[in-house]
Amino acid sequence: MSESQRRFLPYIAFIGLGLIWGLSFLFFKLGVQDMSPTVLVFIRAASGAAALAVIMKLTGRSLFGGGLRSRLIPFAIMAITNAVIPWVAIAWGERIISSGLASILNATTPLWVAIFIFWVIPAERPSLLNYTGVLIGIAGVVILVLPDIVTHGLSGNLLGALAVVVASMSYSVSALYQRTRMRGWNVYEQSLGQLIASAAIVFPLAIPTLPAVHLAWLSMAAVLALGIGGSGIAYLLYYYTMNTLGPVRATGVTFIIPITAVFWGVVLLQESLSLPTVAGMVVILFGIVLTNMRRRPAPLPQAAREKETARV
Repeated sequence: MSESQRRFLPYIAFIGLGLIWGLSFLFFKLGVQDMSPTVLVFIRAASGAAALAVIMKLTGRSLFGGGLRSRLIPFAIMAITNAVIPWVAIAWGERIISSGLASILNATTPLWVAIFIFWVIPAERPSLLNYTGVLIGIAGVVILVLPDIVTHGLSGNLLGALAVVVASMSYSVSALYQRTRMRGWNVYEQSLGQLIASAAIVFPLAIPTLPAVHLAWLSMAAVLALGIGGSGIAYLLYYYTMNTLGPVRATGVTFIIPITAVFWGVVLLQESLSLPTVAGMVVILFGIVLTNMRRRPAPLPQAAREKETARV
């Protein structure tokens, strides 16, 4: 594979991640109908870990390479900030707010990253154009889901909305922690370690609600799909894009999740495309382009240029 082709791999992974997570809000809705948010998170994390472990074994990869003990704390931090808190918050929030509102609030994740990164990683501060792209992306999400909101209203209450905002902020914290503390780690080990830690942490919280679980095949299939596809496979893509594109650009996947949700609706449910939907997609894509535009390298001072020329 040539270098020019390799440069597109992170963006292919980005699109694949958006396609997988485009079904997540639907699966959350189906899952919480028959189980508590904590049980949903446990099944999702456990099934995702099992699927990823099988993939690693089949491809001849070592599960942890003998370095598990030294990584327990980072795995636990990522499990809490990137899985337990946001998954429980979204599952709980979607019980009382609409999926459209949840998708808008979830799309604020790159905005929180762009705000926090200003102090956490000064070297990777986005440009003014990048910040503009983030705001345009959020505006596009609003346009995209506006017809649904007009039809069904902003169902739910303030607590449900705040729960999804907390989830978005938690995602942003985990993205910055991964970038500063776990950059360059093996994406397989990182994903598996986080999923195992997530299952272990949430299991005691799920035990009291186990008797209330209703074993329905549709909701169970939705949660297993969330685990195997939305966690096991998607985490590999997510951490790959995080390592290659950076936290602001990688979390921009939350912008295209509503687009891919529309895509799945057209493909699987034969839903029609409206003008506001297409307009929202165009605005979102424009925002993503601006968010991914990199700064030009600062020009060398005159003395440095003369020194560089003399070297040649």
